[in-house]
Amino acid sequence: MSTAIEKFSRPLKLRGLKIPNRIWMSPMCQYSATEDGVPTSWHMVHYGSRAVGGAGMVMVESTAVGPRHRTTAHDLGIWSAEQVGAHRKLAAQIKDPGAVAAVQLQSAGRKSSHMVPWLGKGQNGAVPVEDGGWIPMAPSATPFGQLTVPDAMTAAEVEATVEAFAQAAVNAAEAGYDVVEIHAAHGYLLHQFLSPVTNRRTDEFGGGLENRMRLPLRVCKAVRGAFPQDRPVFVRLTATDWIDGGITIDEALVFAVRLAALGIDLLDVTSGALAIDAPPPNRQGLNLEFAEVLKDVAGIAVAPVGQLSDPELLRKVAETSSVDAVIVGRALLRDPYFALRLTAHPSKERWPSQYHRAL
Repeated sequence: MSTAIEKFSRPLKLRGLKIPNRIWMSPMCQYSATEDGVPTSWHMVHYGSRAVGGAGMVMVESTAVGPRHRTTAHDLGIWSAEQVGAHRKLAAQIKDPGAVAAVQLQSAGRKSSHMVPWLGKGQNGAVPVEDGGWIPMAPSATPFGQLTVPDAMTAAEVEATVEAFAQAAVNAAEAGYDVVEIHAAHGYLLHQFLSPVTNRRTDEFGGGLENRMRLPLRVCKAVRGAFPQDRPVFVRLTATDWIDGGITIDEALVFAVRLAALGIDLLDVTSGALAIDAPPPNRQGLNLEFAEVLKDVAGIAVAPVGQLSDPELLRKVAETSSVDAVIVGRALLRDPYFALRLTAHPSKERWPSQYHRAL
């Protein structure tokens, strides 16, 4: 077994949790929940198959902390007892083959109330209130592309958002999730507060970086306080907006240091997706160097995500990089056994029977 395979296969311990390997499934929206935000049989099969396929951690897609925090009417939610009951079954499905069950907590902000990707204009198509949509809320009343113009959030709505995230963390623990991740990137609400491109407020939540970090840091502190102390909390953060005047790696470093001080256990490092006309560069390993810099400065575990589908690149990352894990997206959509194939011994491929006690 090569050095690369050994590193990918080695467990990672965070607080009281041991993650069996370092190839993890990224949260990717399926838009397949019921209209009440409840997981369905699709989610059981989709996530369960990646757990059987050898991913050390399977992170369930962006899961809304309240009805108005969804991107679509078919997003998963985790604010009701019915949702928590279904999530309990989903988390068990992931954990049964030996994977760690994680869930990403989400507020969509101005990227809210759009169509599912395969209908109409998809994520660029607004759903009006009269057709079952809702008015998004955001730091400022500036829309994302052609989506509905959001309401600028009131102080009461800001406070309610903190409380919604904290309650979602409690619910996630009750459902049996081993990890929660706070989504503060990809142009969603917390990222919108962080970036001067989307945050034009003049109160205590806008202006300089200290003010723009205020809500994201309050959310992270509340979630860390609400989730069991022996289980880790991750934050997905953006290293750069790829936009003039947006977040730079220097600001991301300040934010990362503050997150470490709050007791956040791992940074899920990404970039871009704040504005419709500013896509990130198209290259493999896009966020790898950002993750290495953030680890060095913040002093906590990191895992890059985004354009990590080339097995040779991943083997090189394992051999030469300081990152603690890799978070894989589309490659695991295409092949549920991607993790097994990547870590298989050259002379003998390991199949799911070695990961599932019942097979």
